[in-house]
Amino acid sequence: MHKVLITGGTGFLGSALVKVLQNSNYDITLLSHDIDKARLLFNSDIKLIGGINQIDDDAIYDSVINLAGAPIFGRPWTGERKSLLRDSRIITTQALVDRISTLPHKPSVLISGSAIGIYGEQGDNKISEKTTVSLYDFSHHLCADWENTALKAQAAGIRVCLIRTGLVIGAGGGFLKSMLLPFKLCLGGKLGSGKQWMSWIHIQDWIAIVIKMITDESLQGAYNATAPQPVTNNEFTQALAKRLNRIAVIPLPTWFLTVLLGEMAGLLLCSQRVLPIKLQELNFVFKYPELSSALNALDL
Repeated sequence: MHKVLITGGTGFLGSALVKVLQNSNYDITLLSHDIDKARLLFNSDIKLIGGINQIDDDAIYDSVINLAGAPIFGRPWTGERKSLLRDSRIITTQALVDRISTLPHKPSVLISGSAIGIYGEQGDNKISEKTTVSLYDFSHHLCADWENTALKAQAAGIRVCLIRTGLVIGAGGGFLKSMLLPFKLCLGGKLGSGKQWMSWIHIQDWIAIVIKMITDESLQGAYNATAPQPVTNNEFTQALAKRLNRIAVIPLPTWFLTVLLGEMAGLLLCSQRVLPIKLQELNFVFKYPELSSALNALDL
């Protein structure tokens, strides 16, 4: 039985991944600082540990999946919040790499979280994994430092896969959760100009990519976890309104988002037309390549 250690397993992505792996008979150990929450989410088949220091010297994990990190959305990026966003990713990843690198039985792969935010503003340009990374603001530096920390595990002979996640579409969480109420009230609309590209992925396809990284030993380095058909923000808002049988006619101008969200507004206004080129070269099949089918598959 394949043994996997997961950090960040109680979040939106992590909890969905854990449940799929459970159903696929993986032997799961979940590292969580909120043991009570983990017990409520999952059954007793999952082993729980409260910190990296609780990984025993004789622990055996075939794969490690590192999704730990405070949520990017939800709170303004104050200095204190930025420190938390960095520490919860960089310091945690560094401690995890240090620990698994010293295990007598090292995992064969470390799959570590990242985001397409690493590419920065790219306008209408099509983005592949070879696109030059732009390091000019907080989110870009955060992703780059997160990735570079995870890559240190290669020195111990551990294969490292970096999953550069786009906007994840799934019921009950993620960025879509905060959009549903205003759209259901017919208060939704395009953000800023609406011309900026949004690179999205259905949560089931995201999970399938993680499993591909576990099982295919040829995968290493960074992969764009986005659907092959990105859309503009205007196209996205119209598709969401159609799915909810509503209209989307109330735009949120750039100035308003900037006043409301500060630096975090860049995540919504930045244009990133990201393509999963490396996955497509491997003939990875997306279950939901089109936005309409992805939205229709959700219970909204």
